[in-house]
Amino acid sequence: MLRNPIHLRLEKLSSWQHYTFMACLCERMYPNYKAFCQTTGFNDPAIYRRILDLVWEALVIKDAKVNFDSQLEKLEDAIPDAEQFDIYGVYPAIDACVALSELLHAHLSGETLEHAIAVSEMSIRTVAMLEMTEANREMTEDELKVLPSIENEWDVQWEIFRLLAECEERDIELIKGLRADLKEAAISNIGINLTQ
Repeated sequence: MLRNPIHLRLEKLSSWQHYTFMACLCERMYPNYKAFCQTTGFNDPAIYRRILDLVWEALVIKDAKVNFDSQLEKLEDAIPDAEQFDIYGVYPAIDACVALSELLHAHLSGETLEHAIAVSEMSIRTVAMLEMTEANREMTEDELKVLPSIENEWDVQWEIFRLLAECEERDIELIKGLRADLKEAAISNIGINLTQ
């Protein structure tokens, strides 16, 4: 899938930065899940919201006790089955769940880099799949990477990366600020807007 120099740069970050990066991208994918649930009545999107909120909490509260195992179980029950739905929105919803499960697995394994790269790839994949679906054909990496939606997604990821990379140590205010900005924007990586 689409590669980007950001994946090499992520190696330079420490684990709290990887967790924050992943949480930011999941925050940007949450509207896709919520919109799908609201459209289909599939599930209560608050399940995803609560799990993601616990992840944010673990980043800003020093001794936050989160049972990531049980959160993963809850999430697995909340993932839609693509074969049961006839609407495109099921795919971005699944991607959002897979991204969040990568984040939970990172907490469980302590292996943050590979999961951060996987979440980055998942978010760009959601955008690329939508473009190809709308164009009704496969596209090459060269075709995809010049599309404004793909460029925008990389720009957002780089912006989050740069803000994190500037920190010497865990910056609680920055983490809270990123979370607040993304929640307030409430716009997903494929332009689904929850505030409208």
